[in-house]
Amino acid sequence: MYDGCNLFRQRLVLSTLSGKRVKIKNIRPRDDEPGLRDFEASFIRLLDKVTNGSRIEINQTGTVLFYQPGLLYGGSIEHECNPQRSIGYYLEGLLLLAPFMKTPLQATLKGVTNDPTDPTVDLLKLTSIPLMKKFGIDGEGLDLKVVKRGMAPGGGGEVVFKCPVRRTIKPVQLTDPGKIKRIRGIAYSVRVSPQMGNRIVESARSILNQFLPDIYIYTDHMKGSLSGKSPGFGLTLVAETLNGTFLSAEVSSTPQGKGDPLLPEDIGKNCAKLLLDEIYRGGCVDSSNQSLALLLMTLGQPDVSKVLLGPLSPYTIEFLRHIRDFFQIMFKIEVQKPLEDERKGGDKTLMTCVGVGYSNINKTIK
Repeated sequence: MYDGCNLFRQRLVLSTLSGKRVKIKNIRPRDDEPGLRDFEASFIRLLDKVTNGSRIEINQTGTVLFYQPGLLYGGSIEHECNPQRSIGYYLEGLLLLAPFMKTPLQATLKGVTNDPTDPTVDLLKLTSIPLMKKFGIDGEGLDLKVVKRGMAPGGGGEVVFKCPVRRTIKPVQLTDPGKIKRIRGIAYSVRVSPQMGNRIVESARSILNQFLPDIYIYTDHMKGSLSGKSPGFGLTLVAETLNGTFLSAEVSSTPQGKGDPLLPEDIGKNCAKLLLDEIYRGGCVDSSNQSLALLLMTLGQPDVSKVLLGPLSPYTIEFLRHIRDFFQIMFKIEVQKPLEDERKGGDKTLMTCVGVGYSNINKTIK
């Protein structure tokens, strides 16, 4: 039993994986429009599509939700995501569930691919997919492809996510992030002048070139039928280390009519500074993927897994509490201070746990 709409996806995803039913009450009871929002209802429909036999009950005002998970089935699905949130909002949930389906998942998601609120599709492709490979979820079947770009608020984008199934997850020891060797990025522009992408790249390089020579930022200008319904632009940057760690940052232009508009130069500089901030925080997993790493550690074989993270985000702290509720797993948390003579950034957090030995009962035996 949970209260309120906060951390809605965490509860439903962990409920689906653990097979434990969940009831969430008092969902925005005092709002002018009480109950579930359209994007949350859309997320529930997505869960219903990838599972078989789920029971979902919502009261008339939408303020109480009862969810009894079915079996994760997978297969080929299409889903029209609500444009209030980007496709990244839905994909984050799918990334956690996809390896444990009965049949390999091929999900075609349509909607907003890039917005300032949620992780963009580019960020998930460049950081989450390599992280999943470290846990043994790899092969040719693992892919995330942007077919069309759609900026907020109109949307019109389309992505295809494919993921193979795994019976078990292997434990990992990720304790040394290594030194930064190169920075890659994508400057995308949609329904605006292609020159916007070049301006973003120049302003980002003006900061990053002071630290590293190996920088390459692609410009991705989509036009015509591939460019969605709304104009916009943005930048996603990823720093790769010698040990295969990916640290990322991103900035998207604000949708028309919402907040102050950002210039391409501002986006480039802000994103470069955010990336340097992420590198300073450090760790073997960047802050946007902390919960993915912790969940895969939890579901690993009954062996010790260790991952070095930067400071834990508030979202991750709540995720740890939910893991304790659904899987009865507690992590050992050690805070490591940087050495006096080394300029290695801020405090690091070493997370250690023994996996629950989760086995994918849905997977078909060949």
